[in-house]
Amino acid sequence: MNELQTLDLSKNSFSGGLPPSMSQMNFLNYLDVSHNNLSGRIPSGTQLQTFEPSRYVGNAGLCGPPLTKYCPGDIELGRTPVVGESKSDGEAINELERWFYIGGAAGFPTGFWIVAGALLLNRRARHAFYRCQDSLKDWVYVKVVVFMATWRRVARA
Repeated sequence: MNELQTLDLSKNSFSGGLPPSMSQMNFLNYLDVSHNNLSGRIPSGTQLQTFEPSRYVGNAGLCGPPLTKYCPGDIELGRTPVVGESKSDGEAINELERWFYIGGAAGFPTGFWIVAGALLLNRRARHAFYRCQDSLKDWVYVKVVVFMATWRRVARA
């Protein structure tokens, strides 16, 4: 069953939990277990958390992602923990995010002054830059005028 792509078990009055081996179904692209009597945590895996919560509707005992219902033992407020995730993983994500912002805050002014400095100090580069900018401005102007003329001609017809 590892290569199963579609599984619709809806409206069958099944009870019990979803087997943990379902998380190993890597090719599953459609799953519907709605309107049964299933209970327990939805097995953690890349596939089962990607399905819409509506595919699990009608199972009062199911809990865990992608549902908003918490399972017993979920203590973090605001989100359901994924099996295998520890508190240190969240701290590592915050550390990565902090370094991302530090890099952006340092990188933007550095890049800006490299470009601005090159334009200020290098006369040939400055003239080439403004020549290119003037050419681009002229090209855009011609394209807009031609478009407007064509549009007016079509509107009159």
